Amino acid sequence: MPMGLMLYFLRHGETTASLTGGYCGALDPDLTPAGYEMARDFAAAYRDLAWEAVFCSPLKRAVATAQPLCEAVGLTPHLRDGLKEIAYGRWEGRTPQEVNLEFHDEYVRWVADPGWNAPTGGEKGVDIARRSSLVVEEIERTHPSGNVLVVSHKATVRVMLCSLLGIDVGRYRERLSMPVAALSIVEMTEQGPLLRVLGDRAHLRQSLRLEPGE
Repeated sequence: MPMGLMLYFLRHGETTASLTGGYCGALDPDLTPAGYEMARDFAAAYRDLAWEAVFCSPLKRAVATAQPLCEAVGLTPHLRDGLKEIAYGRWEGRTPQEVNLEFHDEYVRWVADPGWNAPTGGEKGVDIARRSSLVVEEIERTHPSGNVLVVSHKATVRVMLCSLLGIDVGRYRERLSMPVAALSIVEMTEQGPLLRVLGDRAHLRQSLRLEPGE
């Protein structure tokens, strides 16, 4: 039986923002030394898989996470703006505590339903779902079978998974955990998307699995 399409969704490795817990969407920090090790560990674990393509957010933390695997298998990543992280607007770089104080009403609405409420000057969950779905549609159209890696970000990966699996996008923060360098796998079957793996970090050495940065 011919193999269908397998989508491998990888959240980027650790950054200073994922360590401190500040909102980081449009901001573009690099990986930490541990984040680079996470990228290399993923490449070491998955380099022998037959990869059809790699699609990646253009933000440097995602590109740096994809790079070791791309170098190992000889692929050039397809950079897509649709895979960028949620835009946090005026909340960028601030902690939840700071945001709650300065933008209390908007923060409360966003926490209650981030699908239809946006950070001040930022994006709603449905906006992320719309732009990221165009990338998934492109992948399905150009790679109907085989293994495709999608390197993106915490909110965006969770929104894509909710969209594929029929979970209310407004619940993406409550229903799915996605630590740094976590891998989720969705098989595109004749009956629809089938979740095979969620938030796996077995490819990381034990010391990196213990790193903070959820």
